[in-house]
Amino acid sequence: MTTSFHIEHKTIGNGQPCFLIAEVAQAHDGSLGFAHSFIDAAADAGADAIKFQTHLAHAESTKQEGFRVKFSYEDNTRYDYWKRMEFSPEQWHGLYQHAHEKGLIFLSSAFSVEAVELLETLGVPAWKIGSGETNNPLLLNAMLDTGKPILLSTGMSPWSEIEDSVQRIQQKGNPIALFQCTSKYPTALTEVGLNVLEEFRQRFLVPIGLSDHTGTPYPATAAIALGAHLVEVHVTFHRTLFGPDVPVSLTFEQFRQLADTRDAFHTMQKHPVDKNRMAQDLTEMRSLFNKSVALKQDLPQGTSLTESMLTTKKPGIGIPATQLRDCIGKVLNHDVSADRVLQWEDLTNA
Repeated sequence: MTTSFHIEHKTIGNGQPCFLIAEVAQAHDGSLGFAHSFIDAAADAGADAIKFQTHLAHAESTKQEGFRVKFSYEDNTRYDYWKRMEFSPEQWHGLYQHAHEKGLIFLSSAFSVEAVELLETLGVPAWKIGSGETNNPLLLNAMLDTGKPILLSTGMSPWSEIEDSVQRIQQKGNPIALFQCTSKYPTALTEVGLNVLEEFRQRFLVPIGLSDHTGTPYPATAAIALGAHLVEVHVTFHRTLFGPDVPVSLTFEQFRQLADTRDAFHTMQKHPVDKNRMAQDLTEMRSLFNKSVALKQDLPQGTSLTESMLTTKKPGIGIPATQLRDCIGKVLNHDVSADRVLQWEDLTNA
């Protein structure tokens, strides 16, 4: 049985709707106003949580860090880019408050101990560890010391590293959810790794999730159908917007469809069907759609019925079609039209 835990008012685990995280990352491109607009859009699209990334350039990077994709028109180094992505503590507080006003849980990936300390002042309810930070003990310890749930992505990790991280977190006593992730941007459908979800479920008995970078709704939809407890996808307002994460993102229209799909799946899963009871409830429908034994043509009283005289027709209110062979050799005790189905009272033994 998977262990459940809470993130604020949401229960994560078996029997609960899949927890949907709208990942903003750096899609705001350093604009505070744009960051706030993501909160409104995510709430309207049905997200449970909105997630940013909290970067403090001096605490996490050096001038030696290269660009994964050289995309910026205004930053000479990755360090400069992280610097431009920073918000002040007051600005982060405003984003946190806005999310709560819109009914969203506020999350942000921290990339330094200083970022953990900043986010802790806001009261973030859980910690998302990006795939590149899985083996960062300083960062992990800072998060573990808060006692809050850990949402661990595994996009770059082999099994040995995953097992070590899970063991470390569980020994500390923090709740944990484990995300399958492939750190390619975008990720090909052939490399999503949906099979890993079941491996996680069997190995670790913790809530499982998918952090997707394909830029399509298919992996997230499939993960929900396979019983994932959490799904995280990047979001964008439009495919033509600027930024390195746009190709791996869903539009908010696609996210809304994902949220509706999640709700529909949960409704179906919460209402198992008893086939016997359903058949009983559909008795009237069965009588309309099922077939009864009938004559192929009008026949007079006294006719001894042969198989060639008989057929089956709707509705199912006469002798059941399954009993056609029981009618062979019976004698009509009055004239019978082919325009109606046979009843047992139409027949007598030879």
